[in-house]
Amino acid sequence: MSAPTGRRRAIAKALTALLPLAPYADMEKIRADAGAVHMKSLPPSIAVWLATIAHIRHVHTDYEKLLAEGYDRDSARFFVMEQTNMVLTRWRATRLLEDDGEE
Repeated sequence: MSAPTGRRRAIAKALTALLPLAPYADMEKIRADAGAVHMKSLPPSIAVWLATIAHIRHVHTDYEKLLAEGYDRDSARFFVMEQTNMVLTRWRATRLLEDDGEE
């Protein structure tokens, strides 16, 4: 991670606050992704949230399988939302994904 020290500390603090029980290996990957150059314009808490959701989606759900089966990204994301929230709940996350449905 090439983020300045202050940003690294802010990312670490946001990560600990969001995911108190996430496994170390997952937290390290999320920390690195949140500190990536393309995330530097975002506040640390948002960078951590986006990195967390992307990590869970790609590593802990059927998202990649759905894409391989021909689903578009939005449909695949919809179908893995429950799996994603289950992982967030297991990690005692302080936030869950919400359905952006038009109900």
